Amino acid sequence: MATVVSKMIKIVPMRQAHFPAVSDIYQFGIDSKIATFTSTVPDYPAFNLNHIKDARWVAMNDSDVVGWAALAPTSTRHVYHGVAEVSIYIHPDFQHQGIGKLLMNHVITESEKLGIWTLVAGVISKNVLSVKFHLDCGFRIVGIRERIGCMDTGEWMDVTWMERRSLTVGI
Repeated sequence: MATVVSKMIKIVPMRQAHFPAVSDIYQFGIDSKIATFTSTVPDYPAFNLNHIKDARWVAMNDSDVVGWAALAPTSTRHVYHGVAEVSIYIHPDFQHQGIGKLLMNHVITESEKLGIWTLVAGVISKNVLSVKFHLDCGFRIVGIRERIGCMDTGEWMDVTWMERRSLTVGI
């Protein structure tokens, strides 16, 4: 079921038919060299395998996908079943318009319905706008992992590790 978040943008569950647009948006993030260490967009089967089935959404502007978010498990151990890593990407033409905040609020609400008590995000520290965005969405910084990942350019990057604990689930 779609959740209407504004007159123009609605958040709907991601379907395979959305994946070409999701891939394009993901590629913009890859090309930025500050959004992900991933160097190529995975195909749909790999994306599907690595993300929680009922925890993938797209932001739609009419019939166009303008952003997406997905949760991935952080561990296969049962004690961590309520912890998920969030990925969120907005098409560059639609950034700084509040769509990311709408999408993240949806992710938070829906993840709690799935019993997820902690959302985590590993943000490349150079991506100061993403760090600020997560802080604005209720995440806190739990640490900095220095020179933890190497871009395909050979540049080593720090990652700001962030988390958001639910106020209703797992308390």
